[in-house]
Amino acid sequence: MSASQVSENPIAKAAAQLKLVCENLPTRPISLWDAEYGCASFVKQTADIAADKLMRVRSNRLFYGAPPIYRGHGRPRIHGDKFKVNDSTTWWTPDQSLEVNDSKMGQMCIRLWCNLHFQQSAKHSMNLIQIQRTDELREPKTKPLWLVWVGIEMPTLSQLWRLYFRRFAIDHWYRFAKQRLHWTLPNLSTPEQCERWSDLLPLMTWQLWLARDFVTDNPLPWQKPKPKLSPGRVAQAMSEIFAAIGTPAVPPKPRGKSPGWTEGQTRTRRIRYPTVKKSTAKQKK
Repeated sequence: MSASQVSENPIAKAAAQLKLVCENLPTRPISLWDAEYGCASFVKQTADIAADKLMRVRSNRLFYGAPPIYRGHGRPRIHGDKFKVNDSTTWWTPDQSLEVNDSKMGQMCIRLWCNLHFQQSAKHSMNLIQIQRTDELREPKTKPLWLVWVGIEMPTLSQLWRLYFRRFAIDHWYRFAKQRLHWTLPNLSTPEQCERWSDLLPLMTWQLWLARDFVTDNPLPWQKPKPKLSPGRVAQAMSEIFAAIGTPAVPPKPRGKSPGWTEGQTRTRRIRYPTVKKSTAKQKK
């Protein structure tokens, strides 16, 4: 790993990965991004990539509308009216709105505002979408979801609001792999070892999925019994399957004096790799 790759921030790394993936795809994809990438820097760095982007934005984001028509006096304006996501008094009438009654989410209201942009990316227009649950009887009550669309041809609102929810299944698996399957816990020495360890995680997940009908729930003292076991609860109950099928591991050796290093065998230094750190910009006082 080079020094430039170590100092590369997450947004630049994501843009490089998106470009690499799109070069090998036959069609233009629709990519889904978390709120960390819903910013002007990511929009500008991915402007030349053949991919449509649907990104979540934070509730404190500030947008600007299209500038008014130039009147011939002074410098032409770059920005139009302000649109503060957390201030409804700055919102104008949406370009489109849709009411949806979903069986799982309840009554939904989707609004669309076209031709907005970030302050630092005035040349890159985008569409802002608000997804809000209007059924107050359902629990838990959730805050509105704000998305921005950057691309050529946007799907209809009835398709768009369901499209972003596909990424939640992937995000939950990554969190499960890190917290429960300990994806990032081992301190491995080589990139090849890291790749082999990463390849094992989907196999572990499939084993848990296949074992869900063969285990009995084994809740911890503070957990309530569940009729339908999650992958984490299946992992808690896997001990009964391991006890039945055994293990291919070699039995532990008896304690004693180690024979030491073999005489005549060459010693090589262990390869050390630099620590990957995220760069954060310091705030000016």
